[in-house]
Amino acid sequence: MIKINEIKLPLDSDESELRRAAAKALRCKETKIKSLSIVKKAVDSRKKDNIRFVYNVTVEVDSDEAALIAHAGNSKVEAAEPYRYEMPEIRRTSTLRPIIAGFGPAGFFAALILARAGLRPIVIERGADVDTRTADVKGFWTSRTLNPESNVQFGEGGAGTFSDGKLTTGIKDPLCRKVVEELVIHGAPPEISYSSRPHIGTDRLGAVVKAFRQEIISLGGEVRFGCKLTDIIVANGVVQGITCVSSDGSSEDIETDTLLLCIGHSARDTVEMLYKKGIKIMQKPFSVGVRIEHPRELIDKAQYGSFAGHPALGAADYKLACHPEHGRGAYTFCMCPGGTVVAAASEEGHVVVNGMSEYARDGENSNSALLVGIEPENFGSDHPLAGIELQRKIEKTAFELGGGDYSAPCQTVGDFLGGVASKKLSYVKPTCATGVTPGDIRKVLPERVTDTMAQAIVKMDKSLNGFALPDAVLTAPETRSSAPVRILRDELYQANIRGLYPCGEGAGYAGGIVSAAVDGIRCAHAVLIDESDEW
Repeated sequence: MIKINEIKLPLDSDESELRRAAAKALRCKETKIKSLSIVKKAVDSRKKDNIRFVYNVTVEVDSDEAALIAHAGNSKVEAAEPYRYEMPEIRRTSTLRPIIAGFGPAGFFAALILARAGLRPIVIERGADVDTRTADVKGFWTSRTLNPESNVQFGEGGAGTFSDGKLTTGIKDPLCRKVVEELVIHGAPPEISYSSRPHIGTDRLGAVVKAFRQEIISLGGEVRFGCKLTDIIVANGVVQGITCVSSDGSSEDIETDTLLLCIGHSARDTVEMLYKKGIKIMQKPFSVGVRIEHPRELIDKAQYGSFAGHPALGAADYKLACHPEHGRGAYTFCMCPGGTVVAAASEEGHVVVNGMSEYARDGENSNSALLVGIEPENFGSDHPLAGIELQRKIEKTAFELGGGDYSAPCQTVGDFLGGVASKKLSYVKPTCATGVTPGDIRKVLPERVTDTMAQAIVKMDKSLNGFALPDAVLTAPETRSSAPVRILRDELYQANIRGLYPCGEGAGYAGGIVSAAVDGIRCAHAVLIDESDEW
């Protein structure tokens, strides 16, 4: 197989022209190319008067590949090996069924691998199935009555189900390819396999997650919704089973020697239980901030100039970062083109926001998290769970300042930079479904965070014209971009209690859908190669 990099084509070109361009790069006839696949498709918007698509492709040819590469004499042409996933050798001897707590990306990928290996995993998920959960979330947004066990954070698919479904990641693990392939197999849009900024969209994620569930069950696995992990049964430092409580209040003990903790970044009560059980947990830096919301047309024009609105481009995104002088780093995260700000609380009396886009990304506004990192020395305590308490303090303050009805505090960028509370908003209409209350978000977030945000907005405006739009809206607080704890594990992926596998974002080892899924696969592999049935 041959890979050809950086084929550039106009926006109005037909992708069938790729074959002609590939033949030109190889200096051969088109008939020599047996097949062509797109590996990556990106937008080159550096020249606003000449925006183009850039492709990397692989081709199979009807001739000697090495000779053709040499004949091409092109640095952008190289040999390529197709990716192949290999299941590790199964050395597990235990006959007990492994249990997975949590059915987000880490959980359903771990369950898929274990089910395919014939281990018939049992998945317990405190929240509801995705259809029931969607109804619960919409009910919260309209009635402002929160279900603490079925919401934006808890339920089938995890927190990512109510997001943009963004699949960008900073990790370079080869298993990222496996994750994307499985998502496509289970119904995700095929273009995520080659898009440089892949996303699924919240309106399509539910069906994808259900397809994973159906395969796991078909292979002998089991998925129990409304089933919350409340205790781990331990003897001699080894997992012997778990206690779980169903939504009807009934309690059940299940025997197992293997528990994968895929609990997500918001299962605070579960983390508290783990700490009391003596499981080693440490503080971890995390970030807090706001959602910043602009008109989609403004962002599109800033990124694409006169090409804004071109049907081949769709809504524009951005990714910004800066380090203000004498300040902490600030960055944008989980940008949602043509999306909405989401009321994402999971505890009563707390306000949290996040972002969400549907597949079409055709909403009136675009939003992104604007975050500032907080180090453990600023948590206010050296207790391992101090970061959780800091999150709660911020979220509780936001609930109170929002009016006590799950409305989120907000402020225009102009008022925020001017140091005055907002009394009313302008033409940028906030999209948070539970409503917003204009005010002063400096009363919600730590001073060191808001001072850095103020400097960052001005600096980021130089990279993205209009970012500091005075009428743009800041909605607070965004506190759940990652977990503030890490549940320690060793080279075998196990905690200090043997048979316990901390996994994914909630355990502090991932930061998004893809990295969480990869960690789920890695932990499943560790279970498969573990030969110990006694300790």
